Amino acid sequence: MTSATYKLFEQALRTRKQIACMYGGHRRELCPVILGHSGGEEKALTYQVGGASGSGLPPGGEWRCLFLSKVSFARLHEGEWKSGDRHAQPQGCVEVVDLDANPESPYSPKRK
Repeated sequence: MTSATYKLFEQALRTRKQIACMYGGHRRELCPVILGHSGGEEKALTYQVGGASGSGLPPGGEWRCLFLSKVSFARLHEGEWKSGDRHAQPQGCVEVVDLDANPESPYSPKRK
């Protein structure tokens, strides 16, 4: 069964909206880029554009891999949707990709 958090992240991805939430004890502002599952758990590859994290947040943002079961107080948030700079490394966050913001996704998402 798909969680309410997954559905909210899907809505944000499809409409290019940010998510504001709590994760790892920190308030975060995120742009979901890839949604799916790893080891049977819902996961998201996101680009964090605001808020805080234990490792700090560089200017311009940083990639974050999230277990959606650990996300709390999630809501849509106004702000520019970003997907980070291009990167040469393939993502390893989400094993089974359901949705990818990239229309030319190399991960064969299950849904468009």
